[in-house]
Amino acid sequence: MIRENLQNVRDQIREACLRAGRDPETVTLIAVSKTKPVAALREAYEAGVRDFGENKVQELTDKIPQLPPDIRWHMIGHLQRNKVKYIVGRTAMIHSVDSLRLAEEISRESLKKGVETDILIEVNVAEEETKYGVSCEEAPELVRLISVLPGIHIKGLMTIAPYTEDPGKNRPYFDKLVQLSVDIAAKNIDNVNMNVLSMGMSGDYPAAIEAGASCIRVGTGIFGERDYGTESGPVSGSGNQKGMVGNHGSNG
Repeated sequence: MIRENLQNVRDQIREACLRAGRDPETVTLIAVSKTKPVAALREAYEAGVRDFGENKVQELTDKIPQLPPDIRWHMIGHLQRNKVKYIVGRTAMIHSVDSLRLAEEISRESLKKGVETDILIEVNVAEEETKYGVSCEEAPELVRLISVLPGIHIKGLMTIAPYTEDPGKNRPYFDKLVQLSVDIAAKNIDNVNMNVLSMGMSGDYPAAIEAGASCIRVGTGIFGERDYGTESGPVSGSGNQKGMVGNHGSNG
């Protein structure tokens, strides 16, 4: 099932890239594996997946030692400052940096551990009250403030588009994030580049690819529906929605 689902996703990536005149190699598929057992991740790994995304720090740290060391782990869920110490040095990228205070904590932990941490700035393009992220207007100043912090590097932007039955309706939000990245890149800020655009999930990733996504986050499209009954802890930590659970904003 997972292998077949992956093939379908890869086919859709190729088709979207063809429509956009892009090389499929420019799109990184992140398999969003939250709530899924290690056996399911192993199956995806054996089918060629090397990038996995988790929303919860506890789940991420539990899975890392159980799986091959060449996996690139992505922290894509809302990150609390007191949890930063558990993932710095263990993730390829943190996608969900939405405040200077969080970035400062990541910087402190990176220096303490002698590592460099790649991050993305999370932007709430649609300005949904239930979502985390800074506004498009706030993003350039936040990038400027974070850029001077040691031990971390801003690699681009991330967004979660609204849930919709019609993926095409999210294209304007993806286009807006692309334009924001162009505007920030034009400022030529030291320690900042806009090479990574993390946008698009199971319901709308072809539209995101056509707009210019370099990372797409696909969970249910690979692993099937999630069983939220297996999760522990407050519901507000289950994804990038504030106090809400479900596929509508769960980052995959």
